Amino acid sequence: MGIFKKDRDLTQAPKEVELRVDASFFRMRAEELEMRLDAFLAAHLTWRSRASIQELIKDGYVLIDPSTLAEPRASGTAVVERKPSRKLRHGARVIVVIPEDLRAPMTLHTSSELVVSYEDPSVLVVDKPPNMAVHPSGRYLVDTLIQRVHARYGAGFELETAGAPRLCHRLDRETSGLVVIGRTPTGHADVQQQFERREVEKEYLTIVHGVPDRDSGVIDYPIGQARASHVGIKMAIAVDGQDCRTSWRVIERKRNVSLVACEPFTGRQHQIRVHMAAIGHPVVGDKLYGDDDSYFEKGLAGTLSAQDMRELGMDRHALHNHRIAFRSPETGEWIEVLSPLPSDMQAYFDQSS
Repeated sequence: MGIFKKDRDLTQAPKEVELRVDASFFRMRAEELEMRLDAFLAAHLTWRSRASIQELIKDGYVLIDPSTLAEPRASGTAVVERKPSRKLRHGARVIVVIPEDLRAPMTLHTSSELVVSYEDPSVLVVDKPPNMAVHPSGRYLVDTLIQRVHARYGAGFELETAGAPRLCHRLDRETSGLVVIGRTPTGHADVQQQFERREVEKEYLTIVHGVPDRDSGVIDYPIGQARASHVGIKMAIAVDGQDCRTSWRVIERKRNVSLVACEPFTGRQHQIRVHMAAIGHPVVGDKLYGDDDSYFEKGLAGTLSAQDMRELGMDRHALHNHRIAFRSPETGEWIEVLSPLPSDMQAYFDQSS
């Protein structure tokens, strides 16, 4: 949910993160929303405890635009807010300042550390490694995918003011695979419109627990916020959720796990992970949608034990964006890009019984 200033040099760690209070995120109407500042930040900075967020506020690291609070003021200048109980309404602008000790400069990477699978004058398709954030956000402020792109393709400050390169879509930090990036404003807008019209084709490879009794199927369950969970970002099957549709087919079975290809027809948050768990075959290594979501909090805190890791099977969820296809904004040609199963998923599957 972070919004970064467009003229910022993305080869450097950000000095602040801007958040907007959005009633839809909390499944509420705009006129109903009235939320404490610490509760709002806890919903977005999920790796921090409520107590540490309150300390962050009291220490002066959080600013609010007073013109968007419950009692609007004339000034639109953000001011320091030291009260965790301060009430926010829909549309409020909250700025979290990154403490100095977290602003380590990024080391520029060589081009060999960025795998470009396709390139033309308007777009790039980059193969993202697992456990790398696509964009600076939260505690992942340096060495993100977009920072590597900016390090290779020019000075970040200059590129941002020119409007490129920009992500056309995102992958979760643990998910590996193909990401489309616009090199020009026109290329970026064109591909994003293809996503919105659902013209882009994507296929993911995943390793799931168990062995499906069919070779293929379609999952058509709506997904919404998991209201019963204490983890703010967790999604769930919900009668009043957004429509979602995923097709799947088994590529190979073993006794306890299966390699499965999934094609999401919609692009909801965590869609494949939620859908596969819903049919009894959660993704291997998934800390949020497996048997116990306490793994997720342990992972954020860095307290996963050796036993936890054995139970999870992998140090990240086994999900890889294997194929993406779209029309080139430059030529109009249909472009199909493939990425093989990454080595960590291949090794896990090979050694599984």
